[in-house]
Amino acid sequence: MQISSILSPERTKAKLADGSKKRLLETLAEVFASAIPEADEGELFQSFIGRERLGSTGIGQGIAIPHCRFATGGATLCACLTLSEPVDFDAIDGKPVDLVFAMLVPEQAEESHLQVLATLAEALQNPQFTQQMRTCTEDQQLYKVASGVN
Repeated sequence: MQISSILSPERTKAKLADGSKKRLLETLAEVFASAIPEADEGELFQSFIGRERLGSTGIGQGIAIPHCRFATGGATLCACLTLSEPVDFDAIDGKPVDLVFAMLVPEQAEESHLQVLATLAEALQNPQFTQQMRTCTEDQQLYKVASGVN
């Protein structure tokens, strides 16, 4: 799976100033709602909050992968955000988060959902990749780095 197949420039935002985990999840709901015409922003937000209640999606090293199931029309969608200031995300290592890859997966997705999460988590273990993303100051630049598009 290529990240470019699930990420779009419209869902890539560099150096946002979201001061809390809640505000960050609201921003993700806004970003995804603009990509899915029938989506309700409030319902998306509640889906992200519900998933976070099960356990933080902060995987450590300043990275979070918030994800949830949603009526996406059968497509897996990804968003990539970097933050100008890290926020507390209840990550497993206790460190604040400044790099976010969020995913919406179709409601019926089972195995493919786990495969996409594993692929993302593996890519985000590469310190060169994450450092490149953290240095991006513009949305388009971040999209190119995150998706591997030159």
